[in-house]
Amino acid sequence: MTAERVTVSLPPDVLAGARAVVEAGVAESLSAFVARALRAQLQRDQALAELAKAMGGPPPREALEALRRDLGLTPQPDSRPS
Repeated sequence: MTAERVTVSLPPDVLAGARAVVEAGVAESLSAFVARALRAQLQRDQALAELAKAMGGPPPREALEALRRDLGLTPQPDSRPS
């Protein structure tokens, strides 16, 4: 797979955390870690769009938070438009 070089700015704590993941051997490189994180976010966004299409609108925030709690996931910051 070919890749394109881009430049991004990250908060210091996020960059430090990502570098720690790479140093621990969890990710092959910083680029691989960022690509995996972006791919996961794109898949999440697509799944939410498909859910909204099936439901005739976005799922209620409360329903999503209840599901996250049931799955043992941390609360998601509110980044969706109201």
